Amino acid sequence: MSFNEQFDQHGVWRRKFALRLKLLAEWMKVHDLLNAAVEERLQRLESQVRSDKVMVAFVAEFSRGKSELINAIFFAGYGRRIMPASAGRTTMCPTELGYDADVPPCLRLLPIETRLQKRALVEWRMVPEKWTCIDLDINNPAQLAQVLEQVAHVRRVTQDEARALGFWQDDCPEDNPPVGRDGLIEVPKWRHALINIAHPLLKQGLVILDTPGLNAIGAEPELTVSLIPQAHAVVFILAADTGVTKSDLAIWREHLITEGDGTDARLVVLNKIDTLWDVLSTPEEVQAQIDKQVATSADILGLPRSQVIPVSAQKGLVAKVTGDKALLEASQLPSLELALGQGVMGQRQKILRSAVAASIGELGKEAGRAMHIRRRDLAEQMIELRGLRGKNASVIKHMRTRIEEEQAEFDTSGSKIYAVRSIHLKLLRDLFNLLSTPTLKTELAELTHALKQSGIKLGVKKAYGQTFSRLREGLQKSQILSGEIQSMLTASFRQLNAEFGFSLQAPEEPELIRYVRDLEMIERSHLKYLGITNVLKLSQVEFSERLVRALATRLRMVYETALGEVELWNKSAASQLDAQLRERRRNFRRRLEAIERIQQAASGLDERIAEINEQEYLLNDLDAKLMELTSQLLGAPSLPSISQDAIPAAVNSALTAAV
Repeated sequence: MSFNEQFDQHGVWRRKFALRLKLLAEWMKVHDLLNAAVEERLQRLESQVRSDKVMVAFVAEFSRGKSELINAIFFAGYGRRIMPASAGRTTMCPTELGYDADVPPCLRLLPIETRLQKRALVEWRMVPEKWTCIDLDINNPAQLAQVLEQVAHVRRVTQDEARALGFWQDDCPEDNPPVGRDGLIEVPKWRHALINIAHPLLKQGLVILDTPGLNAIGAEPELTVSLIPQAHAVVFILAADTGVTKSDLAIWREHLITEGDGTDARLVVLNKIDTLWDVLSTPEEVQAQIDKQVATSADILGLPRSQVIPVSAQKGLVAKVTGDKALLEASQLPSLELALGQGVMGQRQKILRSAVAASIGELGKEAGRAMHIRRRDLAEQMIELRGLRGKNASVIKHMRTRIEEEQAEFDTSGSKIYAVRSIHLKLLRDLFNLLSTPTLKTELAELTHALKQSGIKLGVKKAYGQTFSRLREGLQKSQILSGEIQSMLTASFRQLNAEFGFSLQAPEEPELIRYVRDLEMIERSHLKYLGITNVLKLSQVEFSERLVRALATRLRMVYETALGEVELWNKSAASQLDAQLRERRRNFRRRLEAIERIQQAASGLDERIAEINEQEYLLNDLDAKLMELTSQLLGAPSLPSISQDAIPAAVNSALTAAV
C-alpha cells in the first residue's frame, strides 16, 4: 500500500469518525446528556479530527532532486512536473502546499523585503494584503506548473541589501552567494510561498513543506525552530552519486538533529540512484554499489540502514506517467512510499487514537454520571410511591409537605455550593495568571534583551538557560497549584455528595508538567544557534530579532494549549455541578407531580409506578446505546507492516530489466 493509499485510508477513517461524532452529539442532546463540558469536549475532538494536518517536510541542499521527489510522490497524476525541477537551483523560498476550502486555488507569495520588518513569519499569515496572490487553474496542469515557477524566482540586490536580508556575512565569505559582474547578488524574490490547491491528499489534511538549501534555511530561523520541528516527518534528500557532502552534513547536524531528539520521524532518501545504473555492470554489481552508499550514509548520519532509502525520483515519475511497472520497481519509489506511509500515518494515527480514547473515556464518564443520578432518583421515587400503597389522603398530603420542605431546604443551602465555585474560581485565576501571555512575555524579557544586544553575545547561552529554567519552574508551579485545586475539588465534591446525595467526581487533573518536554524540545532547537558556527550570525541584530520572534511564537502556542486544557478542566467541574443541581431540581418537580396525580386519581399511584419501571428500562437502553456509539468511535484503520526482507528481491528483479 503506497503512501497515497494509506493517506486515503486515513482520510476515510477521519470522515467516518467525524460523522459518528456528530451523530453521538445529536443523540446525547436529544436525551439531555449533553452538558457544556461534554459539548465542548465533543467539539474539540471533532475539530481536531476534521482539521487534523499531517505535515511532511522535505529538506535538502540544492540540486538533490527534492522537488522532483515531491512531483513523483504526490503529483504524478497530472501527467507532468508540477513543482519546478529543472537542473540547478529551483525552490528558492520555503514553500507550503496545503488546502483551505475557504480560500480559492492560488499561490500566495510573501516578498523577501518583509524580513526587514519586525514581525514573525506566522504573524505575516494574518496580513493577507502583504502577499502577492496568483490564481491557479487546477484543471490546467500547464498553467499550474507555469505559475508555480514563481517559487524559483530571484532578484538581484547590492551587498548592503543582501546583508540586511540575511544572505551576506562579512565574517563567513565562504557561505556567501557569488557576486555578479555588475556587483549585484542573487537572492530569493520571495520569503515564503503558500500553495492552496484541491489535490486529493491535500484536501484530506496533508501539508507538504518544501525547503530551500542550507543558506536559505540558516537565514530564516523560524524554519528551523518552528516549522521543521513541528513536522510529523522529515524527508532528508541526498544524492546517490555524492553521498553525504559537507553541506548535507551541516544541514543534518545544525537543523534536523538535536541532542535528545529521536530519529524515528526522519527518513533519508538517497536520490538519483539511476546515475549508478551502468550497462557495463551486472544488476548485482549495481545493487552492491547502491547498498554500499546506503550503508556509508547511514553510518555518517548515525541512523539505522532501514531509514536510508535509495530512490530514483526522476525514473519513478517517468514510470508513473508512462505506466511502466518495471521501471517503477527499479526506481524503488514504492519502497519509499511504503516507509513514508507507515512512519507518518502510523505516528499520526497513534496520536489521534490516544486523543480519541482519552476524550471518549471522559465523555462516557460524564454521561454515565448523568444516567446514574437518574437511576438513583427513580429508585428513590419508587420507594416513596410503594410506601404509599394503601395509605389514606392525609398520609399522601403529609408526603407532599415533606417533599416541599426538602426542596426549600435544598434551595436555601445553595450558598454552600456557590462557595465551592467561588473558591475554585479564585484558585483558577492564579493558575490562569501563571500561564498567561503577559507572564510569558515577562519571563522572556531578559533573553530578549540579551539577544538584541549588538556584537558577539557571550552571555546569551546563560540567558537561554536561565529563561528556560524559569519557564520550567512556572510550569511546575502551575502543576502544584492545579494539584491543590484538584484536592480542594475532591474534598468539596465528597462533602456535597454526602450532604445532598450527589455523585460528583472531580475531573482528571490536566497534566501540565508534560509541557516541560515541549519546552525542552524548543530549547534544544534554539541552542543549536549558540554554537561556534552561528556566533557571527547571532551578532547580527536582524537575525537575533527574527530568532526572538520565532521563539516567542512557539512558546505562546505551548502556553495557549496548556491554558486550553485548564479551561476545559474547569468547565468539566462546573458542568457536573450544574447538571446535578438541574437533575435534583427536576427530581423534586417529578416527585411533586407524582403526588399531585395520586391525589387526583386513585389509579395514579399504579400508573406512576409503571411509568418509573418504563423509565428504568429506557435508561438501560440509553446505557447500551451509549456504549455502542462510543465503541464505534474507537475503531481506527490498521496499517500494513513493511517486509524489509521482501524489498531487495523485488528491486533486484526490476533492476535487471532497467539496466
